[in-house]
Amino acid sequence: MVVDEQLIETVRRALYAAVLSDVLDGLGYRHQVLPPSIRPLDHRLVLCGRVRTGLYRDVYHVPPGHNPYELEIALIDDLRPGDVPVLGCGRSGRIAPWGELLTTASMARGAHGCVTDGLVRDTTTIRELKFPVFHGGIGPLDSRGRGEVCAIDVPLECAGVSVNPGDLVFGDADGVVVVPQPIVVQTVKQALEKVEGEDRTRAELKQGARLADVFKKYGVL
Repeated sequence: MVVDEQLIETVRRALYAAVLSDVLDGLGYRHQVLPPSIRPLDHRLVLCGRVRTGLYRDVYHVPPGHNPYELEIALIDDLRPGDVPVLGCGRSGRIAPWGELLTTASMARGAHGCVTDGLVRDTTTIRELKFPVFHGGIGPLDSRGRGEVCAIDVPLECAGVSVNPGDLVFGDADGVVVVPQPIVVQTVKQALEKVEGEDRTRAELKQGARLADVFKKYGVL
Protein backbone atom coordinates (compact mmCIF):
# COMPACT_ATOMS: atom_id res chain seq x y z
CA MET A 1 0.00 0.00 0.00
CA VAL A 2 1.14 3.53 -0.77
CA VAL A 3 1.29 5.64 2.37
CA ASP A 4 -1.06 8.46 1.33
CA GLU A 5 -1.86 11.78 2.97
CA GLN A 6 -5.19 10.61 4.41
CA LEU A 7 -3.51 7.77 6.28
CA ILE A 8 -0.68 10.05 7.38
CA GLU A 9 -3.16 12.54 8.84
CA THR A 10 -5.09 9.78 10.64
CA VAL A 11 -1.90 8.52 12.26
CA ARG A 12 -0.67 12.01 13.14
CA ARG A 13 -3.92 12.97 14.87
CA ALA A 14 -4.83 9.71 16.59
CA LEU A 15 -1.64 7.79 17.42
CA TYR A 16 1.68 8.21 19.19
CA ALA A 17 5.09 6.58 19.18
CA ALA A 18 4.55 4.30 22.16
CA VAL A 19 1.39 2.66 20.84
CA LEU A 20 2.95 2.11 17.41
CA SER A 21 5.99 0.54 19.08
CA ASP A 22 3.77 -1.76 21.16
CA VAL A 23 1.84 -2.96 18.13
CA LEU A 24 5.01 -3.57 16.14
CA ASP A 25 6.40 -5.60 19.06
CA GLY A 26 3.26 -7.73 18.96
CA LEU A 27 3.68 -8.30 15.23
CA GLY A 28 7.25 -9.47 15.75
CA TYR A 29 8.94 -6.26 14.55
CA ARG A 30 10.99 -5.42 17.63
CA HIS A 31 13.69 -3.27 16.08
CA GLN A 32 11.71 -0.40 14.56
CA VAL A 33 12.41 2.34 17.10
CA LEU A 34 15.41 4.61 16.66
CA PRO A 35 17.65 4.76 19.75
CA PRO A 36 17.11 7.43 22.42
CA SER A 37 20.09 9.39 21.09
CA ILE A 38 17.81 10.53 18.23
CA ARG A 39 15.90 13.44 19.75
CA PRO A 40 13.35 16.01 18.55
CA LEU A 41 14.59 19.52 17.95
CA ASP A 42 11.22 20.65 19.34
CA HIS A 43 9.46 18.06 21.53
CA ARG A 44 6.09 19.78 21.02
CA LEU A 45 5.96 18.86 17.32
CA VAL A 46 4.80 15.57 15.84
CA LEU A 47 6.40 14.13 12.71
CA CYS A 48 4.50 11.71 10.50
CA GLY A 49 5.04 10.93 6.84
CA ARG A 50 6.26 8.77 4.01
CA VAL A 51 9.97 7.96 3.96
CA ARG A 52 12.38 9.25 1.33
CA THR A 53 15.97 8.22 1.99
CA GLY A 54 19.34 9.86 1.54
CA LEU A 55 22.49 7.83 2.22
CA TYR A 56 25.56 9.86 3.19
CA ARG A 57 29.19 8.80 3.11
CA ASP A 58 32.18 10.37 4.81
CA VAL A 59 34.50 12.43 2.61
CA TYR A 60 37.63 14.34 3.48
CA HIS A 61 38.03 16.81 0.63
CA VAL A 62 36.14 18.43 -2.22
CA PRO A 63 37.71 17.86 -5.66
CA PRO A 64 37.97 20.96 -7.87
CA GLY A 65 34.80 21.53 -9.85
CA HIS A 66 32.84 18.94 -7.87
CA ASN A 67 29.36 19.79 -6.53
CA PRO A 68 29.09 17.93 -3.20
CA TYR A 69 25.43 18.84 -2.84
CA GLU A 70 24.18 17.41 -6.16
CA LEU A 71 22.20 14.40 -4.89
CA GLU A 72 21.17 16.19 -1.71
CA ILE A 73 19.58 18.95 -3.81
CA ALA A 74 17.96 16.36 -6.11
CA LEU A 75 16.30 14.66 -3.14
CA ILE A 76 14.96 17.87 -1.62
CA ASP A 77 13.68 19.24 -4.94
CA ASP A 78 11.82 15.97 -5.58
CA LEU A 79 9.97 15.88 -2.25
CA ARG A 80 6.19 15.59 -2.41
CA PRO A 81 3.53 16.53 0.15
CA GLY A 82 3.70 14.05 3.02
CA ASP A 83 7.32 13.03 2.42
CA VAL A 84 9.92 12.89 5.21
CA PRO A 85 13.59 12.70 4.24
CA VAL A 86 15.40 10.16 6.40
CA LEU A 87 19.14 10.76 6.18
CA GLY A 88 21.59 8.04 7.20
CA CYS A 89 24.97 9.55 8.06
CA GLY A 90 26.77 6.68 9.78
CA ARG A 91 28.53 6.89 13.11
CA SER A 92 31.39 9.31 12.53
CA GLY A 93 29.58 12.32 13.99
CA ARG A 94 31.21 14.53 11.34
CA ILE A 95 28.20 15.13 9.11
CA ALA A 96 25.61 17.86 9.67
CA PRO A 97 23.24 17.42 6.74
CA TRP A 98 20.32 19.53 7.92
CA GLY A 99 19.88 23.26 8.36
CA GLU A 100 17.66 26.26 7.70
CA LEU A 101 17.81 26.29 3.90
CA LEU A 102 16.95 22.60 3.47
CA THR A 103 14.14 23.13 5.96
CA THR A 104 12.76 26.07 3.98
CA ALA A 105 12.97 24.19 0.68
CA SER A 106 11.35 21.08 2.18
CA MET A 107 8.48 23.05 3.67
CA ALA A 108 7.82 24.61 0.26
CA ARG A 109 7.54 21.11 -1.22
CA GLY A 110 5.05 20.04 1.49
CA ALA A 111 7.40 17.74 3.41
CA HIS A 112 6.38 16.78 6.94
CA GLY A 113 9.77 16.84 8.66
CA CYS A 114 13.23 15.28 8.64
CA VAL A 115 14.92 12.44 10.51
CA THR A 116 18.68 12.03 10.59
CA ASP A 117 21.29 10.33 12.73
CA GLY A 118 23.62 13.14 11.72
CA LEU A 119 23.83 16.65 13.14
CA VAL A 120 21.52 19.60 12.63
CA ARG A 121 22.37 23.30 12.65
CA ASP A 122 20.51 26.64 12.37
CA THR A 123 18.37 25.28 15.16
CA THR A 124 16.84 28.55 16.36
CA THR A 125 15.43 29.32 12.93
CA ILE A 126 14.17 25.76 12.39
CA ARG A 127 12.33 25.89 15.72
CA GLU A 128 10.75 29.19 14.70
CA LEU A 129 9.57 27.58 11.45
CA LYS A 130 7.91 24.77 13.48
CA PHE A 131 9.30 22.10 11.20
CA PRO A 132 9.70 18.71 12.94
CA VAL A 133 13.31 17.54 12.92
CA PHE A 134 14.72 14.54 14.77
CA HIS A 135 18.49 14.45 14.94
CA GLY A 136 21.58 12.77 16.33
CA GLY A 137 23.12 15.97 17.68
CA ILE A 138 23.53 19.70 17.18
CA GLY A 139 26.60 21.33 15.65
CA PRO A 140 27.58 24.17 13.30
CA LEU A 141 29.59 22.05 10.84
CA ASP A 142 28.95 22.29 7.13
CA SER A 143 28.72 18.86 5.46
CA ARG A 144 30.94 20.13 2.62
CA GLY A 145 34.23 18.24 2.73
CA ARG A 146 32.91 15.98 5.50
CA GLY A 147 30.03 14.05 3.99
CA GLU A 148 27.86 13.90 0.91
CA VAL A 149 24.89 11.96 -0.38
CA CYS A 150 25.97 8.94 -2.41
CA ALA A 151 22.49 7.52 -3.10
CA ILE A 152 18.84 8.51 -2.71
CA ASP A 153 15.69 6.41 -2.36
CA VAL A 154 17.65 3.30 -1.37
CA PRO A 155 17.34 1.05 1.71
CA LEU A 156 19.59 2.25 4.51
CA GLU A 157 20.13 2.21 8.24
CA CYS A 158 19.45 5.30 10.30
CA ALA A 159 20.91 5.00 13.81
CA GLY A 160 20.99 1.23 13.35
CA VAL A 161 17.35 0.82 12.25
CA SER A 162 16.53 -0.43 8.76
CA VAL A 163 14.56 2.13 6.73
CA ASN A 164 13.12 1.78 3.24
CA PRO A 165 11.60 4.32 0.88
CA GLY A 166 7.82 4.30 1.29
CA ASP A 167 7.84 3.24 4.94
CA LEU A 168 5.80 5.24 7.43
CA VAL A 169 7.89 7.22 9.92
CA PHE A 170 6.42 8.73 13.08
CA GLY A 171 8.12 10.84 15.73
CA ASP A 172 6.98 12.59 18.89
CA ALA A 173 8.50 13.55 22.24
CA ASP A 174 9.11 9.86 23.06
CA GLY A 175 11.11 9.08 19.92
CA VAL A 176 10.93 7.85 16.32
CA VAL A 177 9.22 4.70 15.02
CA VAL A 178 9.53 3.29 11.50
CA VAL A 179 6.63 1.16 10.24
CA PRO A 180 7.58 -1.03 7.24
CA GLN A 181 5.35 -0.30 4.27
CA PRO A 182 3.97 -3.87 3.87
CA ILE A 183 2.45 -3.81 7.38
CA VAL A 184 1.34 -0.17 7.63
CA VAL A 185 -2.40 -0.88 7.34
CA GLN A 186 -2.28 -3.75 9.84
CA THR A 187 -0.20 -1.73 12.28
CA VAL A 188 -2.40 1.35 12.12
CA LYS A 189 -5.60 -0.69 12.53
CA GLN A 190 -4.28 -2.47 15.61
CA ALA A 191 -2.88 0.75 17.05
CA LEU A 192 -6.25 2.50 16.75
CA GLU A 193 -7.89 -0.45 18.50
CA LYS A 194 -5.27 -0.33 21.26
CA VAL A 195 -5.89 3.38 21.80
CA GLU A 196 -9.60 2.65 22.27
CA GLY A 197 -8.71 0.04 24.89
CA GLU A 198 -6.38 2.47 26.62
CA ASP A 199 -9.13 5.10 26.71
CA ARG A 200 -11.53 2.66 28.39
CA THR A 201 -8.81 1.57 30.81
CA ARG A 202 -7.99 5.16 31.74
CA ALA A 203 -11.64 6.03 32.33
CA GLU A 204 -12.15 3.11 34.72
CA LEU A 205 -8.90 3.77 36.58
CA LYS A 206 -10.01 7.36 37.15
CA GLN A 207 -13.19 6.00 38.72
CA GLY A 208 -11.10 4.03 41.21
CA ALA A 209 -11.04 0.58 39.61
CA ARG A 210 -8.13 -1.67 40.55
CA LEU A 211 -5.38 -1.87 37.93
CA ALA A 212 -5.36 -5.68 38.08
CA ASP A 213 -9.09 -5.86 37.36
CA VAL A 214 -8.95 -3.38 34.50
CA PHE A 215 -5.95 -5.12 32.96
CA LYS A 216 -7.75 -8.47 33.16
CA LYS A 217 -10.73 -6.91 31.44
CA TYR A 218 -8.98 -5.07 28.60
CA GLY A 219 -5.45 -6.49 28.51
CA VAL A 220 -3.99 -3.01 28.06
CA LEU A 221 -1.18 -1.50 30.09
